[in-house]
Amino acid sequence: MLSPRSRRVILPTVLFFSVSILVLIALRTSAVQDSISRLKTHYIESSKDTEKTPHPKYKPAPEYTPPPISDPFPALATSIVPPIPSYNVPEKDGWKKYGVPIAPPLVVGFTRSWPMLLQTVVSYITAGWPPEQIYVVENTGMQQANARGQLSLQHPWFLNHTALGKLGVQVIQTPVLLTFAQLQNFYLSLSYTREWPYYFWSHMDVLALGHENGFENLTARAGEPGYKSLYTLCLEELNRTLTTDDRWGLRFFAYDHLTLQNPRALEDIGGWDALIPYYMTDCDAYTRLAMKNWSQKDANCGVVTDTSVALDDLLALYRDPNITPKFTDPNPPPPPPPPPPKKEDEIKQRDAIVEEREDMSDPVEYWKVLLRVADSMFHYKHGDRGRNTWQGGQHGGQGEPFYYDSAGFTEALDVLTEAGKEVYRRKWGHGDCNLIGGAGLKFEDQWRVRKDWE
Repeated sequence: MLSPRSRRVILPTVLFFSVSILVLIALRTSAVQDSISRLKTHYIESSKDTEKTPHPKYKPAPEYTPPPISDPFPALATSIVPPIPSYNVPEKDGWKKYGVPIAPPLVVGFTRSWPMLLQTVVSYITAGWPPEQIYVVENTGMQQANARGQLSLQHPWFLNHTALGKLGVQVIQTPVLLTFAQLQNFYLSLSYTREWPYYFWSHMDVLALGHENGFENLTARAGEPGYKSLYTLCLEELNRTLTTDDRWGLRFFAYDHLTLQNPRALEDIGGWDALIPYYMTDCDAYTRLAMKNWSQKDANCGVVTDTSVALDDLLALYRDPNITPKFTDPNPPPPPPPPPPKKEDEIKQRDAIVEEREDMSDPVEYWKVLLRVADSMFHYKHGDRGRNTWQGGQHGGQGEPFYYDSAGFTEALDVLTEAGKEVYRRKWGHGDCNLIGGAGLKFEDQWRVRKDWE
């Protein structure tokens, strides 16, 4: 039997341990409940998150899709290359007669719209430029896909290496997609690696024709003594430039649609500004050439027309009398409502025009038709359609290598273009191309002046 003193010690101890156990049980139960509560909350919130998962808002599908483009030179794949007009056939090594050190290379950059490029190349060949002296620079970003023939005609960046090879043209590939300014600097790099003391370069959206009907103080009519092809006139201008101007920068043929370039001049100004990728980059480069006293003069070798469309059949440039020169917009707008019926006098007038067509068996008469069509092309491009709508003419290629949404590419270019214009404004503190006469700027003023419109 426990003594009263022992009971006084044991009872508080038992009570203490009992209370402690009850507290631990309560805490443990609370922790479990909290865990369960948190678990329930997690799953409930997860369920709610699933119900509230954001969904992208897609743009509406286009109401109108232009028709697929057509191959403008189908005969090239199935037959030999036709002969060019006999009076434009270049003499073998004829460039050596003009005292120039190398055969003049003609560089044509390409990014998208195969029919436009093919028209440009064929027009230079049929105007007399030796095809082996033409270099197409493939600047598509498609890596080896075009060289391997992996892209279809409707792919915006399709380029037919086989067709260009059949024409005798050389193809050079850029390692990656370049902007316009970067492409110009790539041409400069080619002048180093290939030891070109000069080169011609052309836009890919032009149609080139010689002065086949004659041009006063320049050339006789084609087929007559004294006739000079587009290529011959370019050789004459090259010789004149090299022998009379020690500080020549470039020569413009129809602005820079066709340009003769001095690499030394570009090197002296530091090349094209790659941070002004598209529009205004020409103003920047040409003005810096002027600031460093490199000459820039206009020259005349023919009719080099800025276009946004290609001839339906490029056999027209070979003066095939069975082909009537005409063109189709590769990216036409939505068709308008049907026109009202034509009046009888309008129908007669149309028929009269067809009846009065020139003798298409005469290549010079054929040239006159081509000249009128080229003029129509120019006005079409500079009308209400927009200058660069042709760039979006191909809408296929989904699932093919390196595919990129064509409309998205166009939108991205617009963003880069606007950013480049802002770079130009900040670089010169001036908004337009008149940096010297309009702002009094010098070469050394780049990035050193405040904005002159604030």
